[in-house]
Amino acid sequence: MNLRLLLVEDQRDLAESVWDYFDRRGHLIDHAADGAIGLRMAMEGRFDVIVLDLGLPRLDGLELCRRLREAGHGTPVLMLSARDSLDDKLRGFAQGANDYLVKPFAMRELEARVLNLHRRHRARDGAQLSCGPLRLEPEQRSCVREGRQIALSSIQIRLLDALLRAAPALVRSEQLLQAGWGDEAPGNDALHSQIHALRMLVDRPFAEPLLHTVHGLGYRLQAPAPAA
Repeated sequence: MNLRLLLVEDQRDLAESVWDYFDRRGHLIDHAADGAIGLRMAMEGRFDVIVLDLGLPRLDGLELCRRLREAGHGTPVLMLSARDSLDDKLRGFAQGANDYLVKPFAMRELEARVLNLHRRHRARDGAQLSCGPLRLEPEQRSCVREGRQIALSSIQIRLLDALLRAAPALVRSEQLLQAGWGDEAPGNDALHSQIHALRMLVDRPFAEPLLHTVHGLGYRLQAPAPAA
């Protein structure tokens, strides 16, 4: 299970250790070194889990989490802190954190908690992903658009899953290569071929295109604006 994570942590050594650990396991990870940048990235991106330090410059973790929840973002948040009192933990939960891990910690425990948060979030929100009339249930390998069932290969399901999770944001080609093939990713020609096949299946038979190329960067799924 490859996740897209946002790490908001100002301690450089710790951030590098977390990045290296999760990157080696095939996860996509973005990093912000202060709370203000972290809030902007969390608001603009689509992440499976946010790993959030409590003590941050410019905007602390509690305030970041509060603003994120007030804006309606439900991404699971794992809060990190050297503070281990019950009151500190309760303050974190009160601002919308889903879990709390005290520093120092073992990377294996951090990974286990991140994966557990993601599983709980998916179970709560359901496994169906959508963009306009397009629906995907990855676990059931079911893809439907406008009542029509679409048969997809395993790689196409993984690519569409990544695109739907980010929609309508751009997914870069290197991220799609990782999502589709993991550490054994081929070159861009294989990705272009699979995206072309995917477009023929989910777009070509229908009136409005959903899958768009951002030349030189990657691809995005975006539903057409409703008619005025």
